[in-house]
Amino acid sequence: MALQSVIDDLAKRPGTGEVIPVIDPATEEQITEFRDAGPEAVDEAVARAKAAYQSGVWTDIPARQRAKVLWKLGDLIDEHAKEFAELESLDAGMPPAQAEMIVSTCAEFFRYYAGWCTKINGNSYQVQMEGGVNSTHANFHAYTHKEPYGVVGLIYPWNGPLFNACAKVAPALAASCSSVVKPAEETPLSAVLLEKLIAQAGVPDGVTNFVIGYGATAGAAITAHPDVEKVAFTGSTEVGKQIMRNSADNLKKVTLELGGKSPVLIYDDADLDMAIMMASMGIFVHSGQGCVCGSRVFVQRSVYERVVAGIAMIGDNLVLGGPKDEGAMISPLVSQKQLDRVMGYIDQGRKDGVEIVSGGYRLDRKGYFIKPTVVTGVDPATSRLYREEIFGPVVTILPFDDDDEAVAMANDTSYGLAATAWTTNLARAHNLGKRLQAGMVGLNCQLTFDHNVPFGGYKQSGLGKEFGYEGIDAYLKTKSIWAAL
Repeated sequence: MALQSVIDDLAKRPGTGEVIPVIDPATEEQITEFRDAGPEAVDEAVARAKAAYQSGVWTDIPARQRAKVLWKLGDLIDEHAKEFAELESLDAGMPPAQAEMIVSTCAEFFRYYAGWCTKINGNSYQVQMEGGVNSTHANFHAYTHKEPYGVVGLIYPWNGPLFNACAKVAPALAASCSSVVKPAEETPLSAVLLEKLIAQAGVPDGVTNFVIGYGATAGAAITAHPDVEKVAFTGSTEVGKQIMRNSADNLKKVTLELGGKSPVLIYDDADLDMAIMMASMGIFVHSGQGCVCGSRVFVQRSVYERVVAGIAMIGDNLVLGGPKDEGAMISPLVSQKQLDRVMGYIDQGRKDGVEIVSGGYRLDRKGYFIKPTVVTGVDPATSRLYREEIFGPVVTILPFDDDDEAVAMANDTSYGLAATAWTTNLARAHNLGKRLQAGMVGLNCQLTFDHNVPFGGYKQSGLGKEFGYEGIDAYLKTKSIWAAL
């Protein structure tokens, strides 16, 4: 499907709410516009999903047939990889190489979860019960049965639109759920193409339903709808808390992949060249618009100055630009709103007396570009720039002397998504793996990912896991069945 065709189809989507512009973040020019789907469209989508689920059009077909459909969808995404990369670059401002790399992982979600379709099993149990109200029966057989949640709401963000969509749609389909899917209103283009390919692959009508609109309208309607049994959301911790409130009336089950303020520990025995390079890319890639970005770096005092200088030098030399800028390595922020947010933190930091080692300003050009920013001299107890998730290319760097101090500073946060430790002392590394309070810990590695490895955070970084078996189990209910023999 041609790029313009997707843009035109988005503009023609029905909606009852206000007009939402889609802006190219690299040029600030409007790509297209569409109407907010609104609560009415959500009601219709939920009704379609519920009818499809109850009809058994997807749940009752053999698991191997569902697997074939998911595999075909993966192949279709591969066939349209070029278009998806162009859409992601245009919509989110990604450099083409970054968009192509991300898209290459998306088809694999459907192939990976196609394999799980035929491996959803309960367990049988040897009952040890004695006496009680069933004492007249000597023998029992007990087993569990896995069943899909009926209608699920899938809500995903703007910082990796297609990736986050596939990470939710694939396991939901494999588990036989019907779904209502809402992309971020800032980056809806790839959703239009994905929706068409889902139908082309053979997923029956009504099983997967896309609604495109604001979080406060369409998103809120999904999370509050009484016929939506589960919500899976990726986004900010603030919105995640609101989703839990909206879900309270019918006790919806929720999976939340939320914010982070991830620590990176660099020891004096680390491979410093590698640690400096990865710590830099771990916060500056995609202009820091990633939940796992390492925005707090802690460095052993003896190598502190070297690491600060190294990260600042890399930040100074990274080429910022949009999809059409030759040699661009780092993308713009997604919107004027996000740019204002990030600059607000930087300006507040200046008022608080932090040292801006490098960056700290908007580029003098069209597009929402902020120069990669390295900050020292923060007060960990009071600095908002240090304590709150910025979601921009801003890193704070502080020194430490020993393991206990490093771990205490790293864990002193309400977040717990990811953490990294750079050291060649393997005993220390594995001890840090246990002590760091995060759902994912990298030892001498950063920004790692695999479809088979669970992904999710501790504390206010979320609830539940995505990817791997845990990713499909999140869309399944467990029923215990007893039989008297």
